[in-house]
Amino acid sequence: MTLLKPGPTSKTVETRHDWTLSEIQFLLEKSLMDLLWEAQTVHRQANPGYKVQLASLLSVKTGGCEEDCSYCSQSIHNSSDITNFSDLAVQEVLQKAKVAKEAGADRFCMGWAWREIRDGKPFESMLQMVRGVRRLGMEACVTAGMLTDNQASQLAEAGLTAYNHNLDTSPENYDSIISTRTYQERLETLEKARSAGITLCTGGIIGLGESVTDRASMLKVLANMDPHPESVPINALVAVEGTPLEDMPSVDPLEMVRMVAAARILMPFSRVRLSAGREQLGEEAQVLCFLAGADSIFYGDTLLTTSNPEVKSDRELLAKAGLQVNHKFHE
Repeated sequence: MTLLKPGPTSKTVETRHDWTLSEIQFLLEKSLMDLLWEAQTVHRQANPGYKVQLASLLSVKTGGCEEDCSYCSQSIHNSSDITNFSDLAVQEVLQKAKVAKEAGADRFCMGWAWREIRDGKPFESMLQMVRGVRRLGMEACVTAGMLTDNQASQLAEAGLTAYNHNLDTSPENYDSIISTRTYQERLETLEKARSAGITLCTGGIIGLGESVTDRASMLKVLANMDPHPESVPINALVAVEGTPLEDMPSVDPLEMVRMVAAARILMPFSRVRLSAGREQLGEEAQVLCFLAGADSIFYGDTLLTTSNPEVKSDRELLAKAGLQVNHKFHE
């Protein structure tokens, strides 16, 4: 158990790893006003200052993925598969990282549409990219599917800050979304990264047709990890034509607010990232998400293959909300 020493006007913030499904579902179904009050109370105590981290995300290898994720435009199983992009070279990626840093990003995330990391030249290039991003003074995050213990160790030695591998949904709903990789394999991937000393970036997506109980179940898996994931992305489905979920309705923005608030209460010291689907939220809902405990956004024009608010509009939004940019989380 981790306790935060109380300040002059705060109470102790308790970190738990034994949340029950009923407790979490109760949070998600609470009166929105009460939920926001509780989330903001925790957020102000555990993460004072209302500072937001800016992260930039780049697709290094786009399309042609062997997984059959129902939401993804990069799966070879979906007619939306994007295959007209060539893999980016090391120097091209590092140049984009430099541009992202100059625009204010503190964390640079790189994605490969792979089922698992491939040894040889592609992996050596990945290691060079990680080293280069770290030399720029930025956090480096990689998402590239499953990995081996040896690959995790090499990534750690290269200076990788975080490995992203989302759970996507609940264990109970998982098989209706993906059949080519098991939930247990996702958990094992996270454990390999953690064992190598790499911080975890793992969250999920709402709007996949799941129930409130499914959302609570996914949060239960995350909140009962010990330690909690350092980074928890909360995504809303961006329905893409050519995927099995292309006709899913848009997520109610207030449902995103509820997920952010619950994540903040359950994992007080984790960085809760407002991720995919943010463009569809509008300014008001984004501000409510910040109020609920979101303290990071993906910053830039694209999120892998979906659009994202532009840098200028993000800067204006942060200024309107009175939010400051936080830098230098991991030296």
